[in-house]
Amino acid sequence: MQKFYSKISRVDDVNKNIVPKEETIKFLLDYSMALSVIDYQNKKFEALLN
Repeated sequence: MQKFYSKISRVDDVNKNIVPKEETIKFLLDYSMALSVIDYQNKKFEALLN
């Protein structure tokens, strides 16, 4: 068990210079603009308005 807790945390291992591709950002923005969440009687419905 001692070996597990003495390791550096995964957050410290992450490269801070990672930059997403432009197409990934565009996809996420387009998806979020097309997504509509409707609340009806304590239920949530998701509709993708494409």
